[in-house]
Amino acid sequence: MDLLMDFAPNFYQELTLIQEHKKAYKGTNLINQPLCCKIGAEEREFCVGKMQPFCTSTFILLQLLLLVCLNFSSNFGLTYSLSSQNSGGGGTRASVPALIVFGDSIVETGNNDYLNTVAKCNFLPYGKDFEGGKPTGRYSNGKVPPDLLAEELGIKELLPPYLDPTLQVNDLLTGVNFASGAAGYDPLSAQVASALSLTDQLKLFKEYKGKLIAAVGENRTSTIISESAYLVVVGSNDITNTYYATPFRRLHYNISSYTDLMTTFASSFLQKLYGLGARRIGVLNIPAIGCVPSQRTLAGGLQRSCVEEYNHAASLFNSKLHAEIQFLNRKLPGARITYIDIYEPLLDLINNPSQSGFEVANKGCCGTGTIEVLLLCNRLDPTCPDASKYVFWDSFHPTEAAYKILVNRIMSKNLDLFF
Repeated sequence: MDLLMDFAPNFYQELTLIQEHKKAYKGTNLINQPLCCKIGAEEREFCVGKMQPFCTSTFILLQLLLLVCLNFSSNFGLTYSLSSQNSGGGGTRASVPALIVFGDSIVETGNNDYLNTVAKCNFLPYGKDFEGGKPTGRYSNGKVPPDLLAEELGIKELLPPYLDPTLQVNDLLTGVNFASGAAGYDPLSAQVASALSLTDQLKLFKEYKGKLIAAVGENRTSTIISESAYLVVVGSNDITNTYYATPFRRLHYNISSYTDLMTTFASSFLQKLYGLGARRIGVLNIPAIGCVPSQRTLAGGLQRSCVEEYNHAASLFNSKLHAEIQFLNRKLPGARITYIDIYEPLLDLINNPSQSGFEVANKGCCGTGTIEVLLLCNRLDPTCPDASKYVFWDSFHPTEAAYKILVNRIMSKNLDLFF
């Protein structure tokens, strides 16, 4: 408190500075939560005790603490935060109240477990390196990007699927996952597999908003929805499955016109999501899908080379998606839609695995690693002794080790999306 009072004479001079940093606590419920900042290399921590309903003295203390943090920040380095007692991951970044995810199997955490679809993986060896060695519907040996991202943002350790019937209010407050394996921008992709299309996922999101309103009221729901981080990861199934593996779209479209169609679907989805209140939206492009093990096996010839036609299709769509996102950011007031490149980072892991500690990049850890995915990767298949040495878990989805590297690269280049 003495340190706080030492800065009191400068209080009014620094009000403007505090206002510029008000996002550090804006929209966050401060009741019964301490506000702390860590200063300097030794991370000396200064806190205002648990907040009670606001009064003048409490607000002054809050502003004074921020003043102390901000004054020290220019010379000693600063981390300021609102500690969240509702966070499952023990993190403290208050600027992102929740993480909400839409997409396909790359980011699904178990919604398809509750659907009548073959596109599910709630059986071993999936999840063999997950907590307790249990399969949860995550298409990997362990955690998947939504879990890693939620933990990195300090929100919680795991991002649950929205269809999980055991979800509690606190789970809803900090974000859920609507993704469904086999989904695509093209609604036909999900339809063929009886999965949740993006339209279905948006319907569930509307339902989710209703549950939030019932739990915490419209004002707090509005804050959660507008300040949360949204992640959209989808599109690979459209090209590999719906376009190249089936004749339905190729009868009517060449790859140029089909990627135009995909872009139209993507734009429509993002505008609808914006209309429902989302503002900070990260959209991953399509990876180099011609280099995933299954596509090498199916279309890469005897040498199992990367299928350049598929990679070209992905790149073609990516360029159109990027341009559309730039257009939407100009069109939609307050939109912060971020185009996130995963094509190059994953391709780098595939082409230079040893630089990131991997030994195998052209096949997965499950079975032969050349074709096994979903039901073909089951408890009867042997798995490699150490999945962390493999870029891919099955013939389509990366390992947790690869995901950790990719999420780290995404975070390092796209912090403006989340903060």
